[in-house]
Amino acid sequence: MMASSYTAKEEDGHITVSGPGALRSRKPENTAFKQQRLPAWQPILTAGTVLPAFFIIGLLFIPIGIGLFVTSNNIKEFEIDYTGVDMSSPCFNCSQNFSWNSTRPCTCTIPFYLEQPYESNVYVYYGLSNFYQNHRRYVKSRDDSQLNGDPKSLVEPSKECEPYAYHENKPIAPCGAIANSMFNDTLELFYNDPNGTRLQIPLNTTGIAWWTDKHVKFGNPGGNSPNLTAAFQGTTKPINWRRPVYDLDVDEGNNGFINEDFIVWMRTAALPTFRKLYRIINKKSGMVPTLPRGNYSLEVVYNYPVRSFEGRKRMILSTISWMGGKNPFLGIAYITVGSVCFFLGVVLLVIHHKCGNRNNSADISN
Repeated sequence: MMASSYTAKEEDGHITVSGPGALRSRKPENTAFKQQRLPAWQPILTAGTVLPAFFIIGLLFIPIGIGLFVTSNNIKEFEIDYTGVDMSSPCFNCSQNFSWNSTRPCTCTIPFYLEQPYESNVYVYYGLSNFYQNHRRYVKSRDDSQLNGDPKSLVEPSKECEPYAYHENKPIAPCGAIANSMFNDTLELFYNDPNGTRLQIPLNTTGIAWWTDKHVKFGNPGGNSPNLTAAFQGTTKPINWRRPVYDLDVDEGNNGFINEDFIVWMRTAALPTFRKLYRIINKKSGMVPTLPRGNYSLEVVYNYPVRSFEGRKRMILSTISWMGGKNPFLGIAYITVGSVCFFLGVVLLVIHHKCGNRNNSADISN
């Protein structure tokens, strides 16, 4: 039997054991950090500090909320649902008879009336409901290297794109479920002049995507090569697309992977009901104001079926302000928080006035 020797000594509350089978102490070292003796500031909450804080927050948040709410209400917005669910809808026949396998697109025209003119730039959005772009497998179904123009990923798509990576033994460009389900309705606006003239409103197809997306995250294979047909040779279009990716636009700066409609769609939405920017109507389009009050018509080339997932489609016309689009929630939130803080300040002030005097009288009598 081997003899074991150990020495023990106490130093700052530690017991150090030495030897072959020695166990180290679990007690933290006697330092200011590990023993939590660092200098700290702990506020003492008194009526003199709490009550002014409540009143200051209330007096600041309420006017800020009113300003945000008024600004949001000044934004003009008009929305048309053109899903075609109701039999009275001009797009009813299109919604009932159209599917992904349809060879001919369906066209419908929806008249509407703008009760007030739209000044400055007008933004045209398309909206979808009950479309879950936030599904995990859907969000991952893309190849960012391919979208950035990598030649190897163009012919060898990522496994994340399955089952939309290959079709008829050819790589799909762009691959993945997100690209395959790209929104492809065509929307056109017409102004019906009181004289009987029907004027088409010019819609800008560029300037709708983020600059970083178009110039950093997305790029065509071959760089700035004008011959996109040769650059995408050996690939095939997504299954649900009508045209290949190199034929999305006649403008070379808005074609292929850098097409802005495609880029906007590839930025997935967080909620099942969402809107995405479709076109911009600039103020200098020849009409003053940009959209005058009067009769309009929306002409839809119905390419995107939504009956399979019980979705709805809509077109939105909107102006913007310094805080973005129409969103009254932020203003309501500021007003609510400010009102609650101001109310609590009044309640606590009354309680302090009553109970504070009572406590002072008791201290004096003692």
